Amino acid sequence: MLKYLLEKEFKQILRNPFIPRLILFMPVMMLLIMPWAANQEITNVKLSVVDNDRSSYSERLINKVIASGYFLPEDMSGSNDEALRSIESGKADIILEIEPEFEEQLIKNRVANVMISANAVNGTKGGLGSAYLAAIMADFADDITTEWGLNTDKTSSALINIVPHNKYNLYLDYKVFMIPALVVMLLTMIAGFLPALNIVGEKEAGTIEQMNVTPVKRLTFILGKLIPYWIIGFIILTISFLLAALIYGLTPAGNILTIYLYATVYILVVSGLGLVISNYSDTMQQAMFVMFFFMLILILLSGLFTPISSMPEWAQTVAKINPLSYFIQVMRAVYLKGSSIGQLLPQLLALSTFALVFNSWAIYSYRKSN
Repeated sequence: MLKYLLEKEFKQILRNPFIPRLILFMPVMMLLIMPWAANQEITNVKLSVVDNDRSSYSERLINKVIASGYFLPEDMSGSNDEALRSIESGKADIILEIEPEFEEQLIKNRVANVMISANAVNGTKGGLGSAYLAAIMADFADDITTEWGLNTDKTSSALINIVPHNKYNLYLDYKVFMIPALVVMLLTMIAGFLPALNIVGEKEAGTIEQMNVTPVKRLTFILGKLIPYWIIGFIILTISFLLAALIYGLTPAGNILTIYLYATVYILVVSGLGLVISNYSDTMQQAMFVMFFFMLILILLSGLFTPISSMPEWAQTVAKINPLSYFIQVMRAVYLKGSSIGQLLPQLLALSTFALVFNSWAIYSYRKSN
């Protein structure tokens, strides 16, 4: 009986011209666009410069800031008030004000002052832009110190020399961090939304009544709905792996079979959730709105864009019952760190529990009426 149910489901999927195209083109578009758009690296910060000194050293500092590639020089303002008007009008994001006698103070006292004023309406852009600018200032000071030969004086040299070494993402490329999580989001949307529209679509078409009068058991019926989307999920995952390798040169540091193992369980989780929503919905519009509501919460509280540890305690508690967060942890750990199954057993246990709960609920909530 299950064989004929699966045959019916695959025929319905292939007869729909939209679903096969969605399976092929959505991973391509998601992985081509999202890693560049969902990026917390701040670039193209519009800079307004107030050079009250107009010396060789101030000009050298300005050139170093612009050469960094993070800042776009929008204007050279004559005063701080003029620069502030640039920020108010949206023409500039950050003001770099070099105080008078900058060069003289630098040569005489080895200390010179600059002021950084940031538009903090966008806190992330203002904070990171200011931090980048401060780092450039520190590097400029190091260049001057080396140039004057002060680093040869033991009394002037630093007692501690810090050499940073970034593990797992050497160049701090944000795309490397985002792509594994975006694959999880893609898998969640397709393997979750399509089952959510499946049963309710049959309700609207009236074909569900034909199934209800057959001797098909509820477990067999739900398996017939789950297995096709389980296979579709693996196809999407494989396409995503190929695109990540071909476009970004990103391959898992660990065993790729570990990801497939966890994906086996995770697809059952989101497909089971979709079937539960479909069982309780009367129209496709209702199922779409309910599924979108849950997807929005799951994605925002998954650690996709911001670390879960940085969230309030109530949000961290919600994240513990969010299956999306566990699979994102698995993807990033295997892709970047090369983690093994033994190191990811808590995530496997959590996902298995979710799969059991949602699919049992899907079987229980499907009501046959004769």
